[in-house]
Parts: sequence; structure tokens; C-alpha cells
Amino acid sequence: MTKRIKKAVFPVAGLGSRFLPATKAQPKEMLPIVDKPLIHYAVEEAVAAGITEMVFITGRNKRAIEDHFDKAYELEAELEAAGKQQLLDIVQNVIPKNVTCIFIRQSAPLGLGHAVLCARPVVGDEPFAVLLADDFMDVGVGQKPVMAQMTEVYEREGLSLLAVQDVPRSDTKQYGIVSATAYQPNLERVNGIVEKPAPDLAPSTLAVVGRYVLNNRIFDYLETIGKGAGGEIQLTDGIAALMHAQTVLAYRYEGQRYDCGSKLGYLKAMVAMGMKHAETGAAFTEYLKQLDINA
Repeated sequence: MTKRIKKAVFPVAGLGSRFLPATKAQPKEMLPIVDKPLIHYAVEEAVAAGITEMVFITGRNKRAIEDHFDKAYELEAELEAAGKQQLLDIVQNVIPKNVTCIFIRQSAPLGLGHAVLCARPVVGDEPFAVLLADDFMDVGVGQKPVMAQMTEVYEREGLSLLAVQDVPRSDTKQYGIVSATAYQPNLERVNGIVEKPAPDLAPSTLAVVGRYVLNNRIFDYLETIGKGAGGEIQLTDGIAALMHAQTVLAYRYEGQRYDCGSKLGYLKAMVAMGMKHAETGAAFTEYLKQLDINA
């Protein structure tokens, strides 16, 4: 019987250098989309998939993430004293009561594969999810969040899954790229995977984006593969090794991804979510209509 996914790993130790100076004193994962930070959205996505254990792989200057998911006694006391019940409810319900947060320090910036490996003592012999907060996933009305889509597929197939999307060939050098063959609707069997290939060397334009559901055997390979592209331990290389032992699937998810690791992607996400926000959506949309884009 396939095990249910109960644990999610959030690698949040990166420097966020593309957003300096904004990230000089705050984690990039705490950059807000309207009124919630990126990491909050990622955790909400995991919660919607039925995941109850959130494992954060942190680094220096990441204390704000831990504080965000912790109880804020002074703030709550002030809001309660001021009679601001609605705001108090928001602060007290940042994360459901049945969800556990675990924080593990990544001692050195050795890559995404190493960050995932740091979660091994907590994950143990269970399958688990990996969510990269700066890949912001939005879905339409009536659609399941992307990780909920993936855990549902995993529980049916029992195989490791990579979220994928087609990208322009000129952008393959920014992603892990897979070669794959048809398997089921929205699913393909991965035949090969390579990290950040040059456009003329890329086996396809099918890129892995920041959502994974992985068998725990990935840890064995991450421990032994050594450094890859950029002198780091690459999750892509671990997945390539895992493929020799078991089938890995590529999942074409339903939804819209915004690359919030880039300034342009972040701005696009801010506009899209600002237009959908219950409080600001109507007025913000009207404002955008009035802008003279040719000015």
C-alpha cells in the first residue's frame, strides 16, 4: 500500500542575491505577495495536500521564517487589548493547530540536493514532498493546489513525481531539463534529466519546476553523488541516479507558475494576486485599467 505524504521539505537557506538590497536583512521567502510572504503560500499549498509536518532547511539570517510560524505573544496581546479581533484571528491562524514545523540549519551553501539531504533525519523512510517557495503556484477556481494534485497522483501510482512545464529553448540553461515518453494523461515517464543544459544541448524543453514528490531512496544517492553543476550537490543528479533503480514520472500540473526568484516573475505574481485578492481585487483591477501603458 502506498504511503500517504505527510512531510514536506522547504529549502529556504538561499541568499536571495537577485533581490538585493531587499534581501540583505530579510529572507527572500519572506517577500510578500500582497499580504502574505512567499513561504506562507507554499506552506498553505502543502497543508491543502494533507501534509502535517513542515521541515524547513534554513541558513543564517533566516530567523524571520521561524518567527512567522511561531506564536507572537506580544503582538497577539496588543491586538486583543485593542479589540482588533479580525487581525488577531489572522495572526493566530497563520498555520493550523495540527501542523508541526521543524527547522534544520544547513551548515554551508552546498546546493539544493544537500539541502534536501539535510532533512533525512526527520523524513526517515517515508516518501516526502519538496516545495521551493520562490516558485509561486496559482490555480483557478475549482482547481486543486499543485501539491494536492501531485500527492493524489503519487498515492495512485506510488512513483516519484517531478512537476514540469515547457519553457522557451533559450531558457533551458536555467532549469533541470528532462527527456520523457508518454505514460498517462498529464504524466510522462522520465528517461533522462540534466541540470541547466545549454539550449543547443538540451534534450527537450520540458523543465522541472519547484515541486517534487520523492521516494526516500533519493537520500542514498544524494549522499554519494558528489558535487555537480556549479560545484554543488544537485537534486537533479540525485534524481538521475534514482532513475536507475525505479521509475520517475514528470507531471504536467494544472495552474500558473510565477518565477518569484526573478524580479519580473515576482511583479507578475504581485499583479495577478492583487487582482484576485478579496480586499483589493476590484479596486486594483480598475486602477490597472486606467493606467496609460503607452505613457
